[in-house]
Amino acid sequence: MVGAAPEDEPRDPGLRIARRTLLASLLTTGIALPRFPAQADAAPSFTFESVQAQAMALAKQPYRDTSPPLPDVLKRLDYAHFRMIKFRADQAFWRDGGFFQVRPIHRGFQYERRVSINLVENGVEREIAYDPAQFDFGGNNLGTTFDSSLGFAGLALAFPLDRPDEFEEFVIFLGASYFRMLGRGQAYGASARCLAIDTAGPEGEEVPALTAFWLERPAPDATSLTLYALLDSKSVVGAYKIVLSPGMMTLAQCEAALYPRLDIRKLGLAPINTMFLHGKPENRPFVDIRPEVHDSDTILMHRGNDEWVSRPLLNPQRLRVSDFFDEHPKGFGLVQRETDFRQYQDPVERFEARPSLWVEPEGDWGSGAVELIEIPSDAEINDNVIAYWVSQQPVKAGTALSFAYRLTARPGVPPLPPTGRCIGTRTGPLAPAEAGRPPADRRWQFWIDFAGRELAGLSERMPVEAVVTVSKGKATDVSCRKLETRAWRAAFTFTPEGREDVEMRAYLRLRKSALSETWTYRLSQT
Repeated sequence: MVGAAPEDEPRDPGLRIARRTLLASLLTTGIALPRFPAQADAAPSFTFESVQAQAMALAKQPYRDTSPPLPDVLKRLDYAHFRMIKFRADQAFWRDGGFFQVRPIHRGFQYERRVSINLVENGVEREIAYDPAQFDFGGNNLGTTFDSSLGFAGLALAFPLDRPDEFEEFVIFLGASYFRMLGRGQAYGASARCLAIDTAGPEGEEVPALTAFWLERPAPDATSLTLYALLDSKSVVGAYKIVLSPGMMTLAQCEAALYPRLDIRKLGLAPINTMFLHGKPENRPFVDIRPEVHDSDTILMHRGNDEWVSRPLLNPQRLRVSDFFDEHPKGFGLVQRETDFRQYQDPVERFEARPSLWVEPEGDWGSGAVELIEIPSDAEINDNVIAYWVSQQPVKAGTALSFAYRLTARPGVPPLPPTGRCIGTRTGPLAPAEAGRPPADRRWQFWIDFAGRELAGLSERMPVEAVVTVSKGKATDVSCRKLETRAWRAAFTFTPEGREDVEMRAYLRLRKSALSETWTYRLSQT
């Protein structure tokens, strides 16, 4: 933990929050919003410190939702009719030059909150005014009676990502603090969030929201754009700076300064939400012609001790919360490892093109845990899996903190670990006669496939072995053999003892050297 400094101490604009991770400092009283002089020779200059000053001032006031009510005609829209409302391409902001365009999103459906969108040019900010003429309402019979007070629900940014002559969305900010990113050739899948508060907690989750955006106009030849945002909720106010760089792997360089109004029991940093309906690990309880349906299939972690750990995602029968404790984490994410169309056979949704979202902390995030939440779901419209980092550092009212990280939307998996990776998990009762028994009375067979790096070139005669450990019960008949695909398959039989959930770990090794990441699995016995 770095020593604290009074918040009214002058800030060096060149000092990056990324170098002052989880910096705690007491909020002082009497800080007001900066007032820019009106003289022509003293032009205002909007910076990240401007957003921080607003956040600090707002944190001293009780929380109020100042968004005007959404007209009933917009609130009654279903999702299909809401999606018909498109911002007109010929109205895009910054369309007169450069590589980026700004496209506000209309309010409607469940997106009721009004957000302000501001453009910053040469240090001067101006708010975008709503005008119904900016939108094509499609098949909706809404008329154009909305006035400028309606405002917007969010925004999308466009860039010539796949074609040099066509501007395509590569990031969209819409709903609470959610945003989705795309790299080249990808399709929207998992979502990022700015913050998670008391997710899966006994008193319910608090959902912070982004209420204002500022977009700094880049130079005409720039390939990165800087966005600032103000976050607000009952417990905390935040200032965010996000530098977006679209490409094959779209990057968001995120910095945040948080000013808690209240003590927070569980603060989730760099949250990622995804959908997992069904896949390999368990039989699906419903009919679906598609072999797999998910935006991500694995949680992957690069631990502070350099160990790579993975766990296949599940659509559980009951809520599951898993904590992976660590110190000085190097990375975590929800990844889509299956990138072959044949695994999904869905030409519309293109699940094989969904990006993997990967978080790399900047600075030292100290001790804590990556927490994984898996929620039962019977429909693919639900983001039923969430992962984020929870620090052991307590979050107290009146004590500011800051952190930074890199978030990338990658094709397929992040850079492979320096060892092999798990590419498939299959499990089921050992014998058909056991299928009807309670889980704790069955014997289970596991097959785990590993591939990549050194594994592909190893002869099948090499003494590669699977190392399997379980928290309770017995793992027997452990085997490992090379497949014709050049992957290696570990297999074992598990016999339960008792009815507690069982944590399992497995990896491949040659003599004393690990050949793969560590596969983990949680078998529910109830």
